[in-house]
Amino acid sequence: MIDTNDDELNALRMKRIRQLVGEDSITEEESDYPDKPIIVSDGTIQEFIKNYPLVVVDCWAPWCGPCRSLAPIFEALAKSYHGKIVFGKLNVDENQRTAQTYQTMSIPTMLIFKEGKLIDRIVGALPKPVLEQKIGVHIDQG
Repeated sequence: MIDTNDDELNALRMKRIRQLVGEDSITEEESDYPDKPIIVSDGTIQEFIKNYPLVVVDCWAPWCGPCRSLAPIFEALAKSYHGKIVFGKLNVDENQRTAQTYQTMSIPTMLIFKEGKLIDRIVGALPKPVLEQKIGVHIDQG
């Protein structure tokens, strides 16, 4: 098992190297954004969506085939949009209160929050280009 602290330390080292060679254009504020999906729960989701201006939360379950097929795409999006969007994952089986609050009737469902408010939802395991188009609209809206 990989120690998360080692992963974070290595990520910081690589970021610093990219900065030194001029390959990193992420601002200091954006560097606080995680580059991989964060696990959220009923107890943490409100704080999570308030901590960042633009958040996408994947509502999923371990038994859901389409959810599992979406997982690597979601991971790739978190890396691609690092510094612009923060991604979270919510297991709806373990966090039914949040699923009910946001009326998540089907999975996978991605909830998009801007400034702490739900502004959009994407239902289904869509291809990466379609997800990028749907999510990207919210970046461009200032």
